[in-house]
Amino acid sequence: MTYFTEDFSQFFMDLAGNNNTEWFHANKPRYEKSVKEPFEIFIGKVIEEISKLDPEYQITPKECIFRLHRDVRFSKDKSSYKLFSSAVISPKGRKDKSLPGLYLRLSPEDIGIMGGCYNPSTLQLQQIRTAISADPKAFRALIENEDFKERFGEIKGDVNKRIPKEFQEAFKVEPLIANKQFYYGITLPPEIITHKNLDTLVLDHWKTMQPLNDFLTEAITEDGL
Repeated sequence: MTYFTEDFSQFFMDLAGNNNTEWFHANKPRYEKSVKEPFEIFIGKVIEEISKLDPEYQITPKECIFRLHRDVRFSKDKSSYKLFSSAVISPKGRKDKSLPGLYLRLSPEDIGIMGGCYNPSTLQLQQIRTAISADPKAFRALIENEDFKERFGEIKGDVNKRIPKEFQEAFKVEPLIANKQFYYGITLPPEIITHKNLDTLVLDHWKTMQPLNDFLTEAITEDGL
């Protein structure tokens, strides 16, 4: 199934040169038809397919999709709207962005498919480091998985210069324990947005990331989900 037409990307390219409420309201019917409605259908299909494999994913597209409006209160850039559609698909959606899940961004520049823990709390970071130190071989096996490395490459994130005392020995075995974030992702050409079976492509990436997401989820939740 093809979800998007060429006007999905074209709308955002036009919005880039007219990023104000007047232009957006004048073109809102076009936005609804070319961007909002197909994106909701697409995210709904991805959720449907994921829920067949993991019943914890009982969530609606609206609970996953981020608003197009930008929060400009603390930004020098006062543009009213984002130039992409995005969503985070996890058991709690955008309500709890610390929970490992599938982040999707579709824009005229690229498709972003990402996972992991981008902004864990202090407690969650402690829990992740504890889980890694308890079984560094299991963690390393996940990130060295051939399919994972081929799709996503390496784990990314800011790194602590000073390692907490209780993790210094574990750090010698697994250097990634110094990370303050544990995320990963891939960008694909924007032409793929209009391809058939985009949902299948995304689902294949979700299957690859899920073992590591499960490891991180189990680390930051007492009894899983």
